[in-house]
This record gives sequence, structure tokens and C-alpha cells, in this order.
Amino acid sequence: MSSPAPAPPEVDAVVIGRNEGARLVACLASLRGQVRRVVYVDSGSTDGSVEAAQAAGAEVVALDMTRPFTAARARNAGLARLEGGGFVQLLDGDCELRPGWIAAALRAFADHPRAVVVCGRRRERHPEVSVWNRLCDREWDTPVGQAAACGGDALMRLPALRAAGGYREDLIAGEEPELCLRLRGAGGEVWRIDAEMTLHDAGMTRFPQWWRRSRRAGHAFAEGAALHGAGPERHWVAETRRALLWGFGVPLAAVAAGLVHPAGGLILLTWPLQMMRLAWRWRGEGRAGAEAAVFTVLGKLPEALGVLDYCANRLRGRRRGLIEYK
Repeated sequence: MSSPAPAPPEVDAVVIGRNEGARLVACLASLRGQVRRVVYVDSGSTDGSVEAAQAAGAEVVALDMTRPFTAARARNAGLARLEGGGFVQLLDGDCELRPGWIAAALRAFADHPRAVVVCGRRRERHPEVSVWNRLCDREWDTPVGQAAACGGDALMRLPALRAAGGYREDLIAGEEPELCLRLRGAGGEVWRIDAEMTLHDAGMTRFPQWWRRSRRAGHAFAEGAALHGAGPERHWVAETRRALLWGFGVPLAAVAAGLVHPAGGLILLTWPLQMMRLAWRWRGEGRAGAEAAVFTVLGKLPEALGVLDYCANRLRGRRRGLIEYK
């Protein structure tokens, strides 16, 4: 007599959002049939998101907005509602889960018993709308295989997530790589598989949005390096140094040299030269590679401001509020 088939893994979802409107409705609809239970954590929406989530059958958690908001705190609030020892799909409210993703991720967990996080290809919904959206789409295209970190969307083992203490709630950005670093330190693995995971809607159509997002990245680099930079992985130390070198050191050197000699400003030519070097390296990507070369170098300016912002606030004993780009 054959033994009964094992019960399928329990998979729940935690979705976070604020004023996502129709994007949230699409997000919740995409989870239908792929997960057992959906917990939606709302961060002070005024557009009917709470009612829309309730109508979609999600359990709604209203985040206490009298405390400083972070995405990490919202995710932890959703995780606190889950029970059992299965899996949890983390998802932002501006994303849609692709059909078949959960099944593909569970197969990856079966193939890699030490895996605690599995993520796939996140795509930008409208890369044709702006260069900023195309840069996001390129950013999401990470290498397949064992990885150091995931983004905001990923399937995780709930017991491992609990054992690690969840997300670090005081981080305004970069909370996923910081969590993955701790999970890997405890013996777990992070895997990026070759499967469609989510559609994301950055909605970046203006230069100031890209600037603020890049500044937030610089802040995350500096804070991550302050937390874990002394460890063996030198977490985000190189990224912080590059931001300061290209975004602060080069212009400072040009100004200082210009005070000594009129030709000192030529130091700024290192920027276009670096753009050309990167464009050549990424020439196989065509237009996307050329755009990335330009904005990788330009992005060091706001990144450096984010690094300096973190350092100044740390010296004053203050914490920076959220840097939003939408």
C-alpha cells in the first residue's frame, strides 16, 4: 500500500503599500490561486486601498503612522500575523506576481535545501515610457544562481525569517540586502532563478524622481557599510567609496584645482571619460548600455549626497526620514 502524498507547502503572502490604487487591485488579483492567505499592510492610504484590499479578501493591517514609517516595519507587521512554518511571498503593492511563479520557486527550494530566499526576474511594466523606467528594468536583471541578496519581492522560508528577527525596522532603504546578509550568516542561501517573478510599476517619468531614488541608494550604502562594513563581506563599503569618489571627490578636486590654475576644471573630464569606458564595456546592450553608462556616473552625485546626509545625521545623533521618489 502506497504512502499518502505529502501535503503541499503552505504559502502565504505579505503585501505592503500606500495609495497604490489600481496597482494594488492588480497586485492582489495576481495572488489569487497562488497563495493560501494574503495579509495587506497599509501605511496611511487615503485612496480607498484598505477597502479595495478587504474586498479582494485580504486581511488588512493598518500600520501605526504615529511612528516613523519604513517598508521594513510594514513587512514585519504583516509577518507578525502569520502562523506556521511554511513560506511567505513578500510583495510590494505596485507589483504583480506572475503566473506560475510560486510553483517555480518551490521547485527551487526543493533543489536547494539550504535556500532560505528564492527570487526571480522582476520586470518594469512600462520601460518604454522613460529612461528612468528602463534603468529600473535593467537594474532588476540580476545574474541567475546563488546570490548575495534579493529585492523587495521574494519567496522566503518563514521559520528562517523569524529566527533572523525579521527586517531591521530602522532602515529607510536597503533592508532586504541587510536581512539577506544575516540569513546567509546563519547558514542559509539566497537563490536567483531563471523564472518570471513580478511586474513592477516604478512610475518614474521625471528627473527629480530618479535623483531622489539615487540619493536614497547612497544613504542605504552608507548605513549598510556602517552596520556591516567591518565584516568579511565588507558590506557596501565599495559602493559607498565609489559614491564619494565620483560624486564628491571629483568635483571637489576640480574646484580646488581651479583655484590654483584655470585648467583645474578639466578634472571634470573624468566623468565623460568614465561614461565612455562603461558604455564600451556594456556595448552589447545597445541603447540600454549607453543609458546606463551615463546615469551610473551621474548617479554618483545624488548617491554622494545620500552618503553625506547619513554621515551628518549620524554625527548629530539623528535618523533620516523616508526618502520617497513617487
